[in-house]
This record gives sequence, structure tokens and C-alpha cells, in this order.
Amino acid sequence: MRVTRESLLRIAKETAQERAYNDPDIIAAYLTGSLLNVDPMLGGTADIDIVFVYKTQPKQAREFVKLTPDFHLDISRRAKDDFKSPRELRSDPWLGYEMYDPILLYEREKFFDFVQASLRAGFDFEQPPLMLQRCRKLLSHGRQIWTDLTEVDSVGPKEIRKYMKSLYHVINAVAELSGPPIQERRLLLEFPARAEAAGKSELTATAFGLIDAKHIHADKIKSWVPDWKYAFKLASENPNVDIRIHAARMNYYEKAINFMLDGAIPLSALWPLFHTWTLSAEVLEGDHLNFWQTAASELGLLGAEFAERVDGLDHFIDDVDVILDEIAKENGLDELQSAGL
Repeated sequence: MRVTRESLLRIAKETAQERAYNDPDIIAAYLTGSLLNVDPMLGGTADIDIVFVYKTQPKQAREFVKLTPDFHLDISRRAKDDFKSPRELRSDPWLGYEMYDPILLYEREKFFDFVQASLRAGFDFEQPPLMLQRCRKLLSHGRQIWTDLTEVDSVGPKEIRKYMKSLYHVINAVAELSGPPIQERRLLLEFPARAEAAGKSELTATAFGLIDAKHIHADKIKSWVPDWKYAFKLASENPNVDIRIHAARMNYYEKAINFMLDGAIPLSALWPLFHTWTLSAEVLEGDHLNFWQTAASELGLLGAEFAERVDGLDHFIDDVDVILDEIAKENGLDELQSAGL
């Protein structure tokens, strides 16, 4: 089956229209994510990110639907009230960019134009005042999660998941200096270019180092793939696993990981592999948990070394905080930023 960006866009539109026809509570649908790019594929795979907007609060926030082994729908649901404050929307690091320039797929009432016009009104969305607000929110979220890690009695999948979530937000606090946040699968693949675009290339080594990508070779990551794959498959059958560990997403991750391992930045594959492995490990036991623990130990994320990583993350957060302060001062925004405006 030959799949192109155009055929995926057609599926997105047909899905939106069919769902809206059968559900009168849907007032709009739009496309976001990788399909907004000219080349959305990574390792020959892609998902179709559709957001449905409902009159009331939807019961299910997210859903995955398999189309082929390499392509699936990633459906998110939001309530209309999520968009009611233009001021909050413009400073939201996730929803702001999501609504800034998506592709409208369906509209039952004049929702989309009104929200987008409100989003783009007033201050320029991509200029320093709003950009810094969004970056600071990401950094603050990363700091809040980091705080939970400073006094842990033992380290397991839950703690390492929190560590990676904190690091994810801090990395994106830098990435959003030059554009939208980076999604999880492409995080370390795209971060070097985004850090360079922000004039902060030196942060790339820090980000990679905080998951020990400086000491792990591509061959080691390749050796982990079979154990990761089996853990993913087993965990996807557990109803208590994180929703992102879904059978429809196996190839989406595996082929992207292999593509990155053979690419220009092979160590970028470490993030999607170990992040999803950690999510899987939260519901695993026995040998399959032991395999993950071995990899975590080799990455310096278990035992006494975990405290050192948490301390390194603290320094990274501080460094990014200083950078944001410098940008604010350069743009005459230091007083506004300190006042939270």
C-alpha cells in the first residue's frame, strides 16, 4: 500500500467528517502534529493527529486507532471551554501552538476562526513577551516535577518516568525559543537544531548527557531493541499501562528508533526507546522488569547515580532559567517577566 502525505490528509478529513456526523456534540476538528510538515514520515511511519472539540467535557481524552502496521490515528478530545480565554491560550506552550496554525478538518459552528483570531490578536504570538511566558511555564513545570525527585527512598520506573518528564519540559523550554515544542518521538533528533537556532548549541551536550547518551554507543541501544520490543508488546496488553503504550504504535516507535540509529544522530533513538520502555516497565515484573533495570543501570539512572542525575537536572534548569532572564533583559522585559505579565 502506497501511503503519501496527501492520502493521510484525506483519511484525516474523512475521519473527522464521519465522527462529527455521528456525534452532534462535536463542534470542530482540526489536524495538528507531523502531518503539518512537508515530510511527516520518520522511518516510514507516521500518525494522524486529530483534535476533536466538544460542546461539553468529553469522557475520553485520547484514543489510538490502527490503520496499517505503520500508520494510526492519534485522536485527542477537548472541550470548547478549553479555548475560552485568548490570554491564557496565547501563553499556553502546548495548546497555543496547537491552535496557531493547524488544518481545519470540520466545523459545525463558527468556532475555529473566532479562537484563532483571538489567539493571533494583540501581541505577536512569536515575539519575546509571549514566547518567554510559554518558555517559563515549561521550565516551571519541569522544576515542579524535579522537586518531587529530591527526596525519594527508592528508584524504579515511576521515579525515572518523572525524571524524564521533567527533562522533557526543560528541553522544550529551550526549543520553544525558536518554534513549537518538540514531540516525544523526535525530541533528541530535533533538539540540536533547535538549540542552535536559539543560539544555545552548548545545551545539546547537557541534554544528551542527562540520559547518559555521551557514554552509551549506538550498538548498545541496538542490543536493547529486542527486549524493549517484547516489553512494549507485553505491557500494551495490560489495561493499567500508560495509554501511549498501545499495540497500534509498535512500528511507529520501532521503525523510528531503527531509522535514527542508522542516521546522523544515532543517540537520538535513546529517548523514544528508553522512555516507552520505562512506561512499559511500570506494569512489568520478573525478567522483563530486570531487563529494563539493567538498561537503566547502564544509563546511570538507578541507585546512588540517580541522585547525581537529579542534581545535574537541577543545574540544567538553573542554566535555562538564566538564559530566559538574559533574553528578557535584552528585550527590556525583565520587569514585566518578574511581575508575571
